[in-house]
Amino acid sequence: MPITTSAKKALRQSKRKRTRNLVYLNKIRLLMGEFKKLASAKKIEEAKAVLPRIYKALDKAAKEHIIHKNKASRKKSRITVLVNNLTAKK
Repeated sequence: MPITTSAKKALRQSKRKRTRNLVYLNKIRLLMGEFKKLASAKKIEEAKAVLPRIYKALDKAAKEHIIHKNKASRKKSRITVLVNNLTAKK
């Protein structure tokens, strides 16, 4: 446990930041899980409807420096490729 006043304050700040950051990360995980379920079930139209929400969540997380901007870009690219492959197979 922190002893000095500044260490106590830093602990409080890091707890607040962690809870705020987890909101973004959980949103991304939830949407990606929903997308993967729809993609594996070959529900292409529903999966396409989820894409803008995933893009928005990834962009917001990257903007807030919760994930790196390149990671957000990579995830967006990979899910787009997945949707395009599903559409092409159809």
